[in-house]
Amino acid sequence: MKVDRLLTVPVAIDIKAAFIRAWELYRMHPFFFSMYMLLILSIQGMVVIYAQAYMIVYSTLLAPPFYAGFYLVANKMSRGESVVYPDFFTGFRFWISSVIISLLSQVLIALGLVALILPGVYLGVGYLFAIQMTIFAGMDPWSAMEWSRKLITRNWWRFLGLVLVLVALNILGLLLAGIGLVLTLPLTFLVLYVLFEDLTHEVFSEEEDLPTTHV
Repeated sequence: MKVDRLLTVPVAIDIKAAFIRAWELYRMHPFFFSMYMLLILSIQGMVVIYAQAYMIVYSTLLAPPFYAGFYLVANKMSRGESVVYPDFFTGFRFWISSVIISLLSQVLIALGLVALILPGVYLGVGYLFAIQMTIFAGMDPWSAMEWSRKLITRNWWRFLGLVLVLVALNILGLLLAGIGLVLTLPLTFLVLYVLFEDLTHEVFSEEEDLPTTHV
């Protein structure tokens, strides 16, 4: 299987370059990215204020496809295609798979944290690419999670460092009266997309026509 090459191609992770490339993508459509993120945050805020008991329903059934929209838009931009605002909502075409991945990963991460903490942290980092695997490689949810874990495990500590940087970045965005999140959260998803593209384009571009842009 060509996908097996994911574990044999050279691993080259340049976090600084990924942030630079992500920033370039954001600057191409800053209004779209920020307004879409503001919409998501507004919906989350309304759920917290008026229907807090249903927050878990929102985070499980709506948040995953909402976030998937960032990856799909970034993919179009990387291909050099024009982007319109409704493109962000194409993540709902992958509603079932993204929701299943969200449910499975949350359960496994929670079990890992309850068990010895470290397994949960390992899986939390390992599943960073799961939704992108199902979107761009056409994998079923479990295979997407497993291949994400295998790919990230090749350089797990570096990805852990990336997660810590992204968490710090979004905490900073939260401290800026929360409004900074309309920049930091889109940038987070763009960084993850850029890294995913850079690590998989040699394999998936052949059979799934993924973008071949290098970071």
